[in-house]
Amino acid sequence: MSSKGKVLVAMSGGVDSSVAAALLSEQGYEVIGLTMRLADALPAEDRGPRSCCSVEDVGDARTVADRLGIPFYAGYYKDAFQKHVIDYFVESYKKGLTPNPCAKCNEHLKFDLLIQRADELGCDFLATGHYARIDRSGEKPALLRGLDSDKDQSYFLFTMSEAALERTLFPVGELPKNEVRALADRFELPVASKPDSQEICFIPDAGYVPFVEERIGEANPGKFVDTSGNVIGEHRGIHAYTIGQRRGLGLGGMSEPHFVIRIDADRNEVVVGPASELHAPAIQVGIAALASGLPPEFDAQVQIRYRHEPVPAHITLSESGKALVRFEEPEQAATPGQAAVFYDGERVLGGGWIEEVLP
Repeated sequence: MSSKGKVLVAMSGGVDSSVAAALLSEQGYEVIGLTMRLADALPAEDRGPRSCCSVEDVGDARTVADRLGIPFYAGYYKDAFQKHVIDYFVESYKKGLTPNPCAKCNEHLKFDLLIQRADELGCDFLATGHYARIDRSGEKPALLRGLDSDKDQSYFLFTMSEAALERTLFPVGELPKNEVRALADRFELPVASKPDSQEICFIPDAGYVPFVEERIGEANPGKFVDTSGNVIGEHRGIHAYTIGQRRGLGLGGMSEPHFVIRIDADRNEVVVGPASELHAPAIQVGIAALASGLPPEFDAQVQIRYRHEPVPAHITLSESGKALVRFEEPEQAATPGQAAVFYDGERVLGGGWIEEVLP
């Protein structure tokens, strides 16, 4: 057995996880590759040009594993993916929420089921191609942002437990993307020039709205109202809208651009207004994960969407598992259903799911 231990690498068929496997193999780990089959493959004509999780991606991962001379498995996780990701995705939109399927997939599949699979295969570690880092210098491991700020994926990983962090390796998290590409060339990986995946892996090129409508049956139209409650139009169903949306509202004749301000699922109404009404002084968050040792009140930088800049806020925790997050300056387009992740510089302190925008 290798002196560094045995590691299961989650291989998507993309450049990042392929380089992760190559680096670990070069560093002396005993590496096993595994690709998760998550959903029935979409026809090629329905997939976006940079989606993932296709039959071709499984083939790419297998080819890379062969190139590296490592064992390879394809695991079928369709039922878990359906329950924890697709059903959650559809139900969120039905409730007027905007889901975060990548974070849920990481929470329930990659850093739960794959760690179980690592145990079954006798592996000491699980590795992925995520752009994040783990600080092991303290008593307990801490999740950090990836070195490449443009590629940082810590926002999607905030639910990772300290136990999961103990078992996880992020080999490309210490590298800029251009260096990862260069390593793919050096290792002569067949995916070296493969584009990055960007779309939600299970959504066809036509977009999420038809995907959701296919699963909820007949849409339930309702009213567009302004912030005073005046009816100004009819919407196609609350599932088709998200906070901050401007395009596709079909509201003509307005004196200024209107945006979705909030969605009232109980009344089946979509509230719209000018951009000035999008600002949120505070939000209520249902806590999903917290670093140990945090006080009941603390200051942090809070990120409320992927690629959004984190902003200063004061956080008050309650015994009911909620957090009141009051921003130093009102934040724009805080969206129920999305993750609010708390940072201390590069260190992830935890976070949760936005439940409500507060005055």
